[in-house]
Amino acid sequence: MALLIKDNCINCDMCEPECPNQAISMGAEIFEIDPTRCTECIGHYDNPTCVSVCPIRCIVVDPNNRETLDELAVKYVELTSAS
Repeated sequence: MALLIKDNCINCDMCEPECPNQAISMGAEIFEIDPTRCTECIGHYDNPTCVSVCPIRCIVVDPNNRETLDELAVKYVELTSAS
């Protein structure tokens, strides 16, 4: 499951540097997560680092991009083997 930054994001910039997949970037108004790059930190950390550092807890599971742990692991391998 990719993650999603909700509209109540305060643009604190805590999440973007923590993402090991460079899935977080500034959008038109708030930070956004690219679901094709988000692995919920599978392969890197035990828990999503962006969720851990968000001071207002505005990062949630994206209901439109649900993936299994196996699918996230495959995505991790694809992202890390491309670099």
